[in-house]
Amino acid sequence: MKAIVLAASGEPLRESELRPLEPDPGQVVVSVAACGVCRTDLHIVDGELPDAKLPLVPGHQAVGRVAAAGEGAERFSPGDRVGVPWLGWACGECRYCLSGRENLCDRARFTGYHLDGGYAEQLVADERFCLPLADGTGDLEVAPLLCAGLIGYRALRLAGDPERLGLYGFGASAHVVAQVARHQGRRVFAFTRAGDAATQAFARGLGAEWAGDAGDRPPEELDAAIVFAPAGELVPAALAALAKGGTVVCAGIHMSDVPSFPYALLWGERSVRSVANLTRRDGEEFLALAPRIPVRAEVEVFPLAEANEALARLRAGRVRGAAVLRVAAAAT
Repeated sequence: MKAIVLAASGEPLRESELRPLEPDPGQVVVSVAACGVCRTDLHIVDGELPDAKLPLVPGHQAVGRVAAAGEGAERFSPGDRVGVPWLGWACGECRYCLSGRENLCDRARFTGYHLDGGYAEQLVADERFCLPLADGTGDLEVAPLLCAGLIGYRALRLAGDPERLGLYGFGASAHVVAQVARHQGRRVFAFTRAGDAATQAFARGLGAEWAGDAGDRPPEELDAAIVFAPAGELVPAALAALAKGGTVVCAGIHMSDVPSFPYALLWGERSVRSVANLTRRDGEEFLALAPRIPVRAEVEVFPLAEANEALARLRAGRVRGAAVLRVAAAAT
């Protein structure tokens, strides 16, 4: 099968021909139609996230259909449509797993990081962590919902119940979260790279009532802010924009160091918290909610062979919405 492989951190991905996959007990083989390209993929490729499995097939927003099942794997039938997200395995035994916080499991394994992912014609996945997908939404459009959407949804939940919500970094996650927030009746304020008029216009088109540079002060105090950009210096900026009692949620798995800031920014019962990974419950809730809104992911599509170009455009901030790899020619 054709796959795009990371041989060593910091190197370009390489197109390779790998042997067909066989599932172990409890696993399914998924024929991949499309796979979203995430900023976390960049952090893995660039070596900013340590201890990746190498060589590695990246990608953790895979959409496809079950092709085969291993012994004891009975949850899905051949032909069933599934999504394979970031959380690929958890122990099920630790205090985090037993309390519904499997996203914090110390032994968790992640798709496209510890486990080969969706930049390939097929992948193998633990059936317990696959998400059933209904037909009706195209493969290319649903792929970003499996991480950009899910992490954004979890971040929005952890932000509390804000009327005025700031989104720092208006990329794949933020453009989905903005739609969910507006559906919930929240007011959205978008923060982008300095001078990025096109992205600011994009944000306003999705319902943001104000859009400006990341260093700007919004016209009103925020009740909560979600920082999607991996830039630690945005945390004090977001705190400075908060009303008393507000929360800053850091949604990325990797972020540059947060600089020191005066206690006055935190005082007034403001808080800073992070979002780690996702749970299966997050996936089930969000994938049920998304079609009711309906969430429409805007995607830029690249052939599988152009994975390096997709990552380069993402690194440069030149993707509108989300980047997605078309793996199967028939992907819709």
